[in-house]
Amino acid sequence: MKNYLHIFALGLSLISTSAWADDQKVDIKDHLFLPDTVTIVVGTKVTWVNHDQDPHTVVDRDKKFRSTALDTNDSFSYTFTEPGTYKYFCTLHPTMAGKVVVTAGK
Repeated sequence: MKNYLHIFALGLSLISTSAWADDQKVDIKDHLFLPDTVTIVVGTKVTWVNHDQDPHTVVDRDKKFRSTALDTNDSFSYTFTEPGTYKYFCTLHPTMAGKVVVTAGK
């Protein structure tokens, strides 16, 4: 019985961790990622939305995630499951760069 309670409590803690991980939005506008740096907790989904007339991509420098070319109003989402710093850029406009800092949370 103790094992079941322990597993149940662990499951509840995992559910509550996900519940406070609010989604984060990054706008792509004027050839910039806005904001260019976001700090989130593990389990958060980040969505990039292209508001430019030019296509853009979102590509992690360490190849963890990669979007296709995003046309105007297209979006790309990625859920971060591990703590760390993720630097990304647009392959079509390499001077466009951003960073996602993922913390373990509370």
